[in-house]
Amino acid sequence: MTEKPTPAKPRRAPKPAAPGGSDAKEAQAPAGERIAKVLSRAGIASRREAERLIEAGEVKVNGKLVTSPALNVTARDRITVSGQPVGAPEPARLWLYYKPEGLVTSASDEKGRDTVFDHLPEDMPRVMSVGRLDLNSEGLLLLTNDGALKRQLELPSTGWLRKYRVRVKGNPTDPELDPLRKGITVEGERFQPMDVVLDRHQGANAWLTVGLREGRNREIRRAMSAIGVTVNRLIRISYGPFRLNELKPGEVEEVRARVLKEQLGSLLPGAAEPEAPAATRARPASSGARKRVVTSSAKSAAKSVARPERAPRSGDEPGTVRSPKGRAGLKTLSETWARATTGPGTKGEPARPKPATKAGEPAGSSGPTRHSRRTSSARPRPPKTRG
Repeated sequence: MTEKPTPAKPRRAPKPAAPGGSDAKEAQAPAGERIAKVLSRAGIASRREAERLIEAGEVKVNGKLVTSPALNVTARDRITVSGQPVGAPEPARLWLYYKPEGLVTSASDEKGRDTVFDHLPEDMPRVMSVGRLDLNSEGLLLLTNDGALKRQLELPSTGWLRKYRVRVKGNPTDPELDPLRKGITVEGERFQPMDVVLDRHQGANAWLTVGLREGRNREIRRAMSAIGVTVNRLIRISYGPFRLNELKPGEVEEVRARVLKEQLGSLLPGAAEPEAPAATRARPASSGARKRVVTSSAKSAAKSVARPERAPRSGDEPGTVRSPKGRAGLKTLSETWARATTGPGTKGEPARPKPATKAGEPAGSSGPTRHSRRTSSARPRPPKTRG
């Protein structure tokens, strides 16, 4: 009885990848950037304002009306806002502005009050404020034409210190200001520790310098009120590396592109890393060996790092020799000098130097010279007498 061969099992087809896999995500991810971000980079509006323009039916892409901000566009797409074409994104720029007291930091105010943007120079492009200053505060306000840069500078992770000059009513003491330095909770909201310095008392008021790294609404005024102190003037004097300096209320000053790159670095959208200074840039070696380039600053730094001097010991005088070898050498030198300067039979008078010895003569003996033979054979002459 013969056995029948077992038929081979057919291979199962591989299961299709799950729709939520990484490959599917990469395949489904649309190219380009969100349209609100593109409009913000182009200086048209902030992201939130761009979303409002889209909802209002003011934005078209390739001639079609955009109804949702969840749309990615590329450089090939043609975008119009209120019928006007949107150009390529402008380079990021930054301005320093001294905000006067009494202006609202917003594009529009529901109460009809004057805003910061109503008082800017007419030749300025459309700009956005980095953070805010309340109505009764004054001082440095950063303005930019780039929405991405605005978001980067406002992030708490940036960690930039913001300094204020604060005038308060009364004469607070350092112990009364300690709760602000340790961190305080106001109406259930926790404020991070502040840098508070009591500068001086001026009549019924006192001036403080306050530094903080948060941007909460009316943070300084609320914190001062929690410890029983009233703020009657608040001036922001710096925002990170940017300072108010000599600006007067209402004045605007643009930050130079070179300074912007140096101060912002990777925070600047599309900015390349600054090149190394020419003085420290290595020159290519002519041969295969790598040469070490030492700059003048490095040379001066090397000279300034001198070998540490031995601290003087007690009892040392200038010229003191402490080592045994030094003492022995000094003693031998003194004896040699004494023999050379004073001869036998003299009373402290210096002797004439002995002539050099010839080769083969014992040390210490002076060989005969012509001068010595003539003087030794000559007899003393009697003194002349007058007849």
